[in-house]
Amino acid sequence: MLRTKLIAVAGAGLLLLVAGCSGESNPAGVRLTGDDGPSYVASDGSSRVIRVDQRLPAPAVSGVTLEGQDLALADFADEVVVVNVWGSWCSPCRAEAPILQEVYSETRKRGVEFLGINTRDQKAAAIAFEKNFGVTYPSLVDETGELQLAFREFLPSNAIPSTLIIDRDGLVAARVLGATTYSQLTDLVDQVASER
Repeated sequence: MLRTKLIAVAGAGLLLLVAGCSGESNPAGVRLTGDDGPSYVASDGSSRVIRVDQRLPAPAVSGVTLEGQDLALADFADEVVVVNVWGSWCSPCRAEAPILQEVYSETRKRGVEFLGINTRDQKAAAIAFEKNFGVTYPSLVDETGELQLAFREFLPSNAIPSTLIIDRDGLVAARVLGATTYSQLTDLVDQVASER
């Protein structure tokens, strides 16, 4: 009896610890600390394709890129858009950066665009990250996390990295929570791009 109570108390304590670390109720994973940056939600890279009749419009996000240009998601009308939320301080983001660039290079000629959202980061570190990994698609600066929060219907607020695929009608068609793989991202992009 005493052993059962101790196990129950330990389990409750673990749940409180996880909830306290996450800062919010989040089924995607527990909140971890980046190398020197903000916290993020660790996830297993699980993906989900949303049925066409259940898709919702992507938010009308816009801002300034790391290169200082004004850019809006609406600028990619009638194209499939892969939106990736990342930070230079995030280890899984570093692991997936070459994959994202490779898939971007391979699919761009088919009307697939990529847009990064560099969240809660320092601009100099983000620019160095892009240079180091050869990232050539644009990323919006999101110092406060406000742009990422605009996607709250689709992503946990601290899911970094995370990726959304928006179809040609501007609807969120798929998502990946956590770092993606080449085959996973290619399969998702191919599926959404072939819908028309």
